[in-house]
Amino acid sequence: MGDALQLSPHSLSLLSAIAFPSRTAITAFSTVSLSLTTPLLPPREDTFIIAALGKDVELIDSTFLLNFCGDDISRVNVLVPTIATPSGIVQLLGTGRGRKVLCPVPRVVGLEEPPVVPDFLRELEASGWVPIRVDAYETRWLGPTCGKGVVELSEGGLLDAMVFTSSGEVEGLLKSLREFGWDWEMVRRRWPHLVVAAHGPVTAAGAERLGVNVDVVSARSDSFQGVVDAVEAKLRGLDSSCM
Repeated sequence: MGDALQLSPHSLSLLSAIAFPSRTAITAFSTVSLSLTTPLLPPREDTFIIAALGKDVELIDSTFLLNFCGDDISRVNVLVPTIATPSGIVQLLGTGRGRKVLCPVPRVVGLEEPPVVPDFLRELEASGWVPIRVDAYETRWLGPTCGKGVVELSEGGLLDAMVFTSSGEVEGLLKSLREFGWDWEMVRRRWPHLVVAAHGPVTAAGAERLGVNVDVVSARSDSFQGVVDAVEAKLRGLDSSCM
């Protein structure tokens, strides 16, 4: 978990909350806590806050809490925003009043860092929190050949839909396509009826910022099932219009 390897009961005693902006962040944090012989959270009287998005909260189960705070689970208040976005977490946390919140986020390698993480930290600061950024895991570009499958499909292959779950995926695909002499306009020309879907409004905004027009945005960003349902409905509607 990178910097979080330095986590200890002493460092946790300085914090009032942890804000997990992704499922991977929770997994990375859990890996650290499992390696310790005592609970991370030291004895204290005030409530400690853990915030997570949508179905990610399923990972904050009894095992997670046992390793985090021992038997005194009542000390921890788990919050899940109605709108599963980092901004939703900020709104749910409310006014920080100078309290510190740990933010396990990805270190981006081979790509530009999307604005979602810096914006998240700035929003926390604006709400009176002191965000402590921890590079908990890596988001890494897989290299110039990661878009090869799309290019190969251009020789007579069908492509009905493309689903993006993060703006990093969009940038990585575009970067790879350039290695093959392609751009997004070529993708659209090759498959004019291609349905491009984004998992939630944050990913959609990131895709549009990179020049990728999105046709479908999941109305339920708390789980990937939302974007699957949205794509299915869109494709079904296209099929009906052709009858």
